[in-house]
Amino acid sequence: MITVLFAAPSLWPEYTEALPAALTGAGLSARIVTETTDPASVDYIVYAPSAPLQDFTPYSGTKAVLSLWAGVERIVGNATLTQPLCRMVDPALTEGMVEWVTGHALRHHLGMDRHIVNPDHIWDPTCPPLARERPVAMLGMGALGSACAAALRAINFPVTGWSRTPKAGCLHGEAGLETVLKDAQIVVTLLPKTPDTENLLRASTLALLPRGAVILNPGRGALIDDADLLAALNSGQVGHATLDVFRSEPLPKDHPFWSHPNVTVTPHIAADTRPASAARVIAENIRRGEAGEPFLHLVDRSRGY
Repeated sequence: MITVLFAAPSLWPEYTEALPAALTGAGLSARIVTETTDPASVDYIVYAPSAPLQDFTPYSGTKAVLSLWAGVERIVGNATLTQPLCRMVDPALTEGMVEWVTGHALRHHLGMDRHIVNPDHIWDPTCPPLARERPVAMLGMGALGSACAAALRAINFPVTGWSRTPKAGCLHGEAGLETVLKDAQIVVTLLPKTPDTENLLRASTLALLPRGAVILNPGRGALIDDADLLAALNSGQVGHATLDVFRSEPLPKDHPFWSHPNVTVTPHIAADTRPASAARVIAENIRRGEAGEPFLHLVDRSRGY
């Protein structure tokens, strides 16, 4: 029988029914524990980077560590983690991200705020351009970025994707970033946090945007230099920033993002891991491990994601 350590105690109540059902559905006979006195007997660890477990050395028989989070920057550098690490790519998480990005892109494209909040009852019949006239830059073309780009293209936004490294169908590198930003009226950031992506949007890159461009950041807070963004908002270079992720969460109550008239704060809700679908992803990876098949969503330690 397989032993699975669910090493994310705060999340266990959400998975109490979902994970056993998913393992059974995958044809697996497994014993799930939330703690163990025999680490060497654990076959798989289901993990969240916020969990108390930080030393993986005793888990000498563990075949894989399966993260419940899409982001792995808080664990990938752990020197004791020598076992294969898989990040979470959850179909429901992707759906949620697509909905958030599409909703806020349309909100800014259509100028909904000025109609929803209109205390002076101003009658302004100005129509927005069509979506096909509003270029979008999608920074990050992994599973989430590609899905969001496809959804925006389906309603006629011209989307240009950018990746840090060469990838089919999108621009890459410093020259590609300059190209994708210079025409973008909406910028969506869906990159992982790595040393190469931290502060990607800073004074010099924000200056490349058309004046008044909108930024949507549901990716990672560290992708944007906070001070440089505030300066760009104050000058009008950036027209609005809708931010779902931050360097410190919850966002401190005295942070200037809260009070800035051209910033919308959402509390890290753009995409969430849904237990029912995430449990099936975990179960499939355990099935693959037992069958000797390649794991899904295996993290490349050298790239950090």
